[in-house]
Amino acid sequence: MSLCVYCISRLRFSDIGGMAEVDEQRVCIKFCVRLGKTGSETFEMLKQAFGDSCMSRSRTFEWFGRFKNGRTSTANDDRSGRPSTATTPSKVEEVRAAVNQDRRRTIHDLCAEVGIGYGSCQRILTEQLNMHRIAAKFVPRVLTQDQKDSRVAICQELKETVINDPTLLLNVITGDESIVYAYDPETKLQSSQWKSPASPRPKKARMQKSKLKTMLICFFDQEGIVHREFVPPGMTVNADFYCDVLRRLRENVRRKRPQKWQNQKLIIHHDNAPAHRSFKVSQFLAKNSMTVVPHPPYSPDLAPCDFFLFPKLKLRMKGRRFDTIEEIQEESQRVLDTIPKRDFQGCFQAWQKRWDRCIRAKGEYFEGDGGI
Repeated sequence: MSLCVYCISRLRFSDIGGMAEVDEQRVCIKFCVRLGKTGSETFEMLKQAFGDSCMSRSRTFEWFGRFKNGRTSTANDDRSGRPSTATTPSKVEEVRAAVNQDRRRTIHDLCAEVGIGYGSCQRILTEQLNMHRIAAKFVPRVLTQDQKDSRVAICQELKETVINDPTLLLNVITGDESIVYAYDPETKLQSSQWKSPASPRPKKARMQKSKLKTMLICFFDQEGIVHREFVPPGMTVNADFYCDVLRRLRENVRRKRPQKWQNQKLIIHHDNAPAHRSFKVSQFLAKNSMTVVPHPPYSPDLAPCDFFLFPKLKLRMKGRRFDTIEEIQEESQRVLDTIPKRDFQGCFQAWQKRWDRCIRAKGEYFEGDGGI
């Protein structure tokens, strides 16, 4: 008997991971029949191995008799009755047409319209049409065709410009503004932890971002941070304030990037925020010979600050609490100082790859690799 118990236990824990499925129990019964065990011995060993999941005594004896009489298959017998006609090609096409008409329809809705059962409809969707239901993804905007075309055109223009002048990106300084909170809830991945089967599942309260916050303005190039500052509380980033920011940026370029300053090749990249594209800012940039890299509207996936710098900064600060604006600012600057030069260089390389991905996506927001 010890040999049978050993084999049944091995089957139980290696093949089914502790789940006593009926088919596996039938395999055990078949094994016991070949060893010459009786029906009672077989049932006792099943109870010992599978516990509460063990099949009933009558079912055990029924399958014991079948195997003893020469049966080899452990599968259920085919059911009698009329064969199902729900998954015919015509029904599959009906389901496909109904889904294409409205992709938010539930399986119950499709069953009522096509006239088939729930299980048949589910099999058609998953097995025949290879579909699965997913939630809609948040994107910055539902792009119009003109906006998609603009994204493609600008990416192609930037790509061709870099091909003609491989050193162009060495002179680009990109920047933007972003809000940093005193408390930003940690991500689901950050809150995960190891647990054993016996330990309870960890819990955390649903938290919201704090009202205490500060706005960071940051510019960087392939060598690192060129200029950073925080907007004073109660002040908004309008055209006048942004011109002052650009003056301080120029002064930092003169001190930190003397080669760029001497060559007078200051190429600025920023998004299309109202302050950035105001007439006063455009005049300031033209007067100081600062070229602007074009940026398509509603395209944070093509802005280095949005897909690289700010996510890297905020991920390090998620789940931590700061009591004052000064503490937020000090920690923000400390985190920015820890970003190595190779990461900034990798950001500009990733930027070029994103141009290609946007072109291949025909202007749509692309997914994966940090996309939207």
